[in-house]
Amino acid sequence: MSITSNDKVAIVTGASRGIGAAIAQRLARDGFTVVINYAGNVAEAEALSAAIEKEGGKALTAQADVSDPRAVERMWGAAEAAFGGVDVLVNNAGIMRLATLAEGDDELFDHQIAINLKGPRNTMKLAAQRLRDGGRIINLSSSVVGLYQPTYGVYAATKAGVEAMTHVLSKELRGRNITVNAIAPGPTATALFLDGKPQAVIDTLTKLAPLERLGQPEDIANAVAFLAGPDGSWINGQVLRANGGII
Repeated sequence: MSITSNDKVAIVTGASRGIGAAIAQRLARDGFTVVINYAGNVAEAEALSAAIEKEGGKALTAQADVSDPRAVERMWGAAEAAFGGVDVLVNNAGIMRLATLAEGDDELFDHQIAINLKGPRNTMKLAAQRLRDGGRIINLSSSVVGLYQPTYGVYAATKAGVEAMTHVLSKELRGRNITVNAIAPGPTATALFLDGKPQAVIDTLTKLAPLERLGQPEDIANAVAFLAGPDGSWINGQVLRANGGII
């Protein structure tokens, strides 16, 4: 399939499953060429790419651990080589490991900082240097920033850092017509959220929002599509809480 450099190209990190996969599928349906980043789930990434291509979209898989700046640069270079440039960056890759501040060890802290905070910093640094003018940067935060539940201290701290970088970068890119925003999902029915939680906890969280349901990956993908598309062009430096009204 031939690709022209005039096509809009979106890199979605952590896109092999869950919210990231839903984002990649939605952007592909909206006409973006999608770079599906993954850390280790090659089979899922390739299956998603094949599904997008089968629907008439354009996709490329790209392995990279976002905490490694050299790997991120290789991924970005591969996208530029294949498609001529990058227009949209969606920072979705993340991990969630819960413990109280008293009980969490250094490995829990360091791993989440590496993926959830250093990872977006690595990709945003390249985006600030190489994203095409008129582009979009969309970071995934979390509504735990605001809820601040017990055991979420380190995870919430990483997402608060993402929000801070979002606000700052939106100002640093003045004059290039690049918007920088974040989306803060609430409880969403993905493996990242559901794994390890007792059903009673899931049931309680399901009822917290006035809409009385968990978010679906497609709900978050719809919000990303708005910010990535023409209707989101005047939204900049903002955090959109896509959470059904939970906070």
